[in-house]
Amino acid sequence: MPFELVDAVLEQTRATEQRLRRLPSRVGVYFVLAVALFPGVGSAKVWASMLAGLGAGLRVSVSDKALRDLRRRVGAAPVKALFETLAGPVAQPSTPGVRFGRYRTVAFDGCVSIKVPDTDRNKSWLGKLRAAHGVTGYPVVKLMTLVETGTRALLGAVFGPPATAETDYARRLLG
Repeated sequence: MPFELVDAVLEQTRATEQRLRRLPSRVGVYFVLAVALFPGVGSAKVWASMLAGLGAGLRVSVSDKALRDLRRRVGAAPVKALFETLAGPVAQPSTPGVRFGRYRTVAFDGCVSIKVPDTDRNKSWLGKLRAAHGVTGYPVVKLMTLVETGTRALLGAVFGPPATAETDYARRLLG
């Protein structure tokens, strides 16, 4: 994503830093995206990989707390705005597998395997998974996506408690 797009989204969502910082909001957006792409790696390793990608032996050491604070400061609004800006169909009409007659084809896909921390706040809106033998494990988020067939381009996504039916989430994506 170009810097100009990220900067525009930060401005639009009023998430730009209010003072000169060692870790500006623009860096925070790219960091949040990288953490999302590599969820099992950990913040410190994601940060190290981002720096390694810049080359020239660049070393900027930051604490785990600084990275956590950066994620919190940036927040969800810029990431949501980026998604809404970039999500959409990408296929040309002649692309194989994206049309049935004159209609563009899409697919819904849902999952209930995204575990979140076992905090009171998360439990209050997500609950816990119900199994045959009772309530179990960490709270989880149900995710439903709408995808363009043929290209797998993401058209939309919604998430929430697993108690909500997939058909309800799918209806929210129809627009």
